Amino acid sequence: MINIAIAKLISYARSTHLIAESDRIWAVNTILEALELDGYTAPQETYSDIDLTAVLDELMDDAFARGVMTENSIVYRDLFDSMLMGRLTPRPSEMIRTFQTLYAENPESATDWYYKISQDTNYIRRDRIEKDVKWVSPTAYGDLDI
Repeated sequence: MINIAIAKLISYARSTHLIAESDRIWAVNTILEALELDGYTAPQETYSDIDLTAVLDELMDDAFARGVMTENSIVYRDLFDSMLMGRLTPRPSEMIRTFQTLYAENPESATDWYYKISQDTNYIRRDRIEKDVKWVSPTAYGDLDI
């Protein structure tokens, strides 16, 4: 099962353009290192429409069961899944270069790209945003999102 979860994470990274196809073996190896695993057998299946939260939960559950993750609290899980995703996140220089290139063309496009990649890397956690309660309150200065 862990091999499937790793394959899904790598497929997710490819589908969101966090890594290139030529980075696939490196990405698997860096995830194996983080999970303190010695081997990996790639599943024959291909994966799409991957639920990142579910995959990360499976990897963290396994890491905790094997003693790699020492505590199973929300804080430790956040730190551990951030560490995993950090291994798949483009380098700061790449992020800056892409942002500046997009910004030179259109500042809004650059901001949209940055927001999307922040979600794709799980820095902005979509699953938690979906749970946020929100309402709009009219004020003298315009509508206020609460």
